[in-house]
Amino acid sequence: MTQLPAWQLFALAVGIWGTTWHAITYQLADTPPELGVALRFTIAAVVVLAFAAWRGERMRFPWRAHALFALQGTFMYGLSYICVYHAEKHVPSGLVAVGYSASPLLTGLGARLLWGAPAGGRFLLGGTLGVAGVALIFWPELTQVEARPGASLGLLYTVASVLLSTVGSLAASRNREHGLPFWPALGWGLAWGAGTAVVIAVASHPLPTSLPTAPAWWLSLIYLSVAGTVIAFAAFLALQQRLGAGKSGTVGVMTPVVALAVSALFEGYEPGLATVAGMALAVLGNVLMLRR
Repeated sequence: MTQLPAWQLFALAVGIWGTTWHAITYQLADTPPELGVALRFTIAAVVVLAFAAWRGERMRFPWRAHALFALQGTFMYGLSYICVYHAEKHVPSGLVAVGYSASPLLTGLGARLLWGAPAGGRFLLGGTLGVAGVALIFWPELTQVEARPGASLGLLYTVASVLLSTVGSLAASRNREHGLPFWPALGWGLAWGAGTAVVIAVASHPLPTSLPTAPAWWLSLIYLSVAGTVIAFAAFLALQQRLGAGKSGTVGVMTPVVALAVSALFEGYEPGLATVAGMALAVLGNVLMLRR
């Protein structure tokens, strides 16, 4: 996968993550968010580490390397996704998507401040247009947020998830400079993220004595673990190594646009003029940020 062209990595990450917003909702009815995140990333970590071992890659690392894995996994997977799951309990998934559309700006500015990575005016303009476009797409949902119970808490979880994910993304972007191999770094990062979620789940909720039996719950868990985590994160992190932390974050702008298209195809959603204008702004922002 790491050898795929950049546009294919981009398409994989956007296409898969564009469908996961809805899949997460099937995980929220019968299990606490912390447990759902723990199960998702445990399965994903086992799959990736088994694949890395099958490839004959180095699996043992010193504690310094595991500190880097833990920094990436705790923030990018464990804490961030716990906040995502909690946010979707209180506000529309589109609002969470709007929050993640700020990822390119935050990661680009973070890389600029920490390592002096370039972040020119065109990049900043493109990031601003992307956020504005996604906000315009979901404007009808945004105007109804105040009427929802727990909306303020949902907004707080959304902001926290984006900030935590940005920290993990910046940490992951330095793995290559530290000489850490791609697949083991991904697998151990997922394992640390799963461990974080397990600790929080045990500390915050009585663990259920049995898991749900609904087929939708199991199918969504498998899809989120394998496609939404293993494949999508592998594509995103490979893209990040190739383009840098800021430009790879454009995935977060296009993902909600794909989610909207899926909703129009399968849920009877009818986009209006504001939606079309928002999609045009989001695409234009991506072009500006990704253009050489």
